[in-house]
Amino acid sequence: MEENTVGRFAPSPSGRMHLGNVFCALMAWLAARAEGGRMLLRVEDLDQERCPRKYADLLEEDLLWLGLSWEEGGSRGGRHGPYYQSERTAVYQSCLEQLQGMGLVYPCFCSRAELHAAQAPHLSDGRVLYSGRCRRLTPEERAALAAQRRPAIRLMVPEETVAFTDLCYGEYRENLQQECGDFLIRRSDGVFAYQLAVTADDALMGVTQVVRGRDLLSSTPRQLYLYRLLGLRPPVFGHIPLLLAPDGRRLSKRDGDLDLGALRLRFTPEQLLGKLAFAGGLLEREEPVTAEELIPLFSWEKLPRQDIRLPAGLWG
Repeated sequence: MEENTVGRFAPSPSGRMHLGNVFCALMAWLAARAEGGRMLLRVEDLDQERCPRKYADLLEEDLLWLGLSWEEGGSRGGRHGPYYQSERTAVYQSCLEQLQGMGLVYPCFCSRAELHAAQAPHLSDGRVLYSGRCRRLTPEERAALAAQRRPAIRLMVPEETVAFTDLCYGEYRENLQQECGDFLIRRSDGVFAYQLAVTADDALMGVTQVVRGRDLLSSTPRQLYLYRLLGLRPPVFGHIPLLLAPDGRRLSKRDGDLDLGALRLRFTPEQLLGKLAFAGGLLEREEPVTAEELIPLFSWEKLPRQDIRLPAGLWG
């Protein structure tokens, strides 16, 4: 048992939590508690227009209703605060300046349309691989473009393969230059990008275990590269399968029948947790259960590796 384990749940409160968010919160909570660890709640509200504080407050209420408590973060505060990313700009700016001092960043003037143009390199999963176009600009070209458009900031990546062992999916590797490309660390509107913010925050808040959806698996090599550049200690990572709607699409906060507002009218916390635990392979049959009762049942080996498609009608 790892008594020093610090897990975290780090949602972006752009609306009411949906069932997929709850599944991620539950698995992150169980993974930490199964090791005798603590939980931290961080609110990833970098885009304040999309993430008003009212949704962060509602998220805390929903977590407590489910029995998913935390020791540090959110409105509770703690010694590693602030816990709202919108209040941590100075932290990210310091990291950016550190990378600038290494000569590893450059301004990018590409528009969204240019990035997604037909001739842009695309990976097999549809992601766009940045061509490095603005890395090659001369100082004169950069000055001319800067007079017309505020640039984003990109981090140069080397021709290097970064590998790690995921707690759920095993060994994962990615060549940064061939499968990622130079990536954003600050948007053109001045908002710091997810990759830099999450790396700095997890390290500086003492997080040792990150549990999140498998859609973020490919982000991990970029973050491990940032950990190394910034001299920070990385956590261990466990990516979990996604919950899918009956038609196979990813769940969204636009799916009102699957958000906590609707679900709390239909189920008790124990019923909802039991359904999620059964879907995640922790229970052999669907039955009401508390979060505390699930702690000794958690195991990475039990989790399915394929995404989990919800049955039509959400269990009736």
